[in-house]
Amino acid sequence: MSRIAFIGLGNMGAPMARNLLKAGHELVVFDLVPATAKSLMDAGARAGASAQEAVRDAEVVISMLPASRHVEGLYLGDPPLLDHIAENTLVLECSTIAPDSARKVAHAASERGIRMVDAPVSGGTAGAVAGTLTFIVGGEVEHLEAARPYLEKMGKNIFHAGAAGAGQVAKICNNMLLGILMAGTSEALALGAANGLDPKVLSDIIAKSSGRNWATELYNPWPGVMDNVPSSKGYAGGFGVDLMLKDLGLAAEAALGTGASTPLGELARNLYSLHSKQGHGGLDFSSILTLYQRQAGG
Repeated sequence: MSRIAFIGLGNMGAPMARNLLKAGHELVVFDLVPATAKSLMDAGARAGASAQEAVRDAEVVISMLPASRHVEGLYLGDPPLLDHIAENTLVLECSTIAPDSARKVAHAASERGIRMVDAPVSGGTAGAVAGTLTFIVGGEVEHLEAARPYLEKMGKNIFHAGAAGAGQVAKICNNMLLGILMAGTSEALALGAANGLDPKVLSDIIAKSSGRNWATELYNPWPGVMDNVPSSKGYAGGFGVDLMLKDLGLAAEAALGTGASTPLGELARNLYSLHSKQGHGGLDFSSILTLYQRQAGG
């Protein structure tokens, strides 16, 4: 079994690290909020006093951080964490960040003889807990194959999108579509309810009709329609509005950089921005439903 340094123990990182512990790996964990490491320490992990200490003698380094600035600050900051990672160490950067940031960090790692892949995930907190995440990987094929045994302990599906940064491009495309789908599903359910339909009945109809999608089948935004999803738990947990807003911003940046047209992505971004500005940035992104309800006065 391998000695793994895991950095970033938020809603996604902590359960991912726990699945590696269950697989028998030795983990040294670090987060800027030390209390987040407690449950993992109870499960057998050791907490590093710093990121530099965590990566000392690590064979594998895994990071799961909120945004590009955090990833660049960690690996390229003052001091650069890359300077504390041994040559030939395997680094799996699982955050969702700008493709250019992923390429920048990967290039710096390569110059130091460090093997790095960008491996953003899809599947949400439930997938992180269950070990059923989808990993979308950018980087060298041989590096992906070296990473595969670890990714398989945290997920069920592993895709190679292309060279460094390609995993981030694919993830951004996926999450832009997810934001559009959730906003559209919420709009349809709010319209139906405003016209007297039972949201559960309407959801059942959509799930067996041409409007069927991931939201209606697995992550319904209407409270009480589906058990064990954030909408039925006060929109707590899950994938935050501000994180979705960040990803929609990354999609907008990618579109601007290439001249691509993403009008629906921009509209979804505006809706989530309004929702966040009204004080709901910490709720699950399916809470966009409540924006329609507020706009209708209901």
